[in-house]
Amino acid sequence: MKQTNTKDALLVLFEKNKGHYFSGEEIAETLSVSRAAVWKAVESLRLEGYAIEAQKGRGYCLSPDTDIVSAQGVGKYLRSDLDLDFEVYEEVTSTNTLLKEKAAAGAREGTVIIANSQTGGKGRLGRSFYSPLNTGLYISILMRPSDMPAKEALKMTTMSAVAACRAIEAVLPLSEKHRPQIKWVNDIYFCGRKVVGILTEAAMSMENGNLEYAVPGIGFNVYPPEGGFPEEIRDIAGAILTERIPDAKNRIAAEFLNQFFAIYRSADHGGYEAEYKRRSLVLGKQVDVIPTGGGKIRRGKVLDITEDCNLLVEFPDKTKEVLSSGEVCVRPKDLKK
Repeated sequence: MKQTNTKDALLVLFEKNKGHYFSGEEIAETLSVSRAAVWKAVESLRLEGYAIEAQKGRGYCLSPDTDIVSAQGVGKYLRSDLDLDFEVYEEVTSTNTLLKEKAAAGAREGTVIIANSQTGGKGRLGRSFYSPLNTGLYISILMRPSDMPAKEALKMTTMSAVAACRAIEAVLPLSEKHRPQIKWVNDIYFCGRKVVGILTEAAMSMENGNLEYAVPGIGFNVYPPEGGFPEEIRDIAGAILTERIPDAKNRIAAEFLNQFFAIYRSADHGGYEAEYKRRSLVLGKQVDVIPTGGGKIRRGKVLDITEDCNLLVEFPDKTKEVLSSGEVCVRPKDLKK
């Protein structure tokens, strides 16, 4: 990450030293800028929502209660061996759309876009993804797994799901009873509510049938939105946290990236599939199977999750089918079984 201006450099200093006061003179000397430039940078950060306190004789400090996602804030929690190019935006149409444009222009693997809100967030099957300002966290990652067949693109979603669960657990002191669970193939549930949605979009190489690139997009509902969720998702959606926790968004974003790349770069992806299965919300339950592209919805029982994270379903006529795409729905009464 490049410190391109005084504001960015000041935010790095503040993020590394939350709650610590620096005099204007001390900041100016540290950053090799004028006192006027320091004042201007402080005011600019305040306009962006940062709670910067000022006390006569002590100087400035960033409140330790601040929870605004930033490149500097995420960076301080990232593993030192990660080599990522990432940008943080206040608002975008869609992190996936923006990153796919960068992919088409030749951006490298490990390019990441993080946003505080989306005006056109995308869900699976052409749905929209509710992405309000200040309550959620939206991340897209550009991957170029040149040796991965396009038919295995599902792995990007399932790896993201396990990484998202680990990120939530790393931030919250959760009991085993309330661990995040995965509803095949791309939703994370916590305390009976959907708190994370994942959409992977990809392009295939026509030469060898492998992936040219894949863009997993992950939306976290960190806090409940003011006034609650929209009526159409009110019975399903939930939030990871009920009250604001200092730096929660930066920690979730960084831990998600740490965990995703730990899985992706390890030999055989670290055997994450067993964890994916262990966290399953649908294993052994009755589900409605919704085919990709529409079609008749069928009722069946989930018997197993395969090594490839596909779903083995048995239907009432005793026929069995392995699902690698589509969607399943668990009725509320079946969640309690």
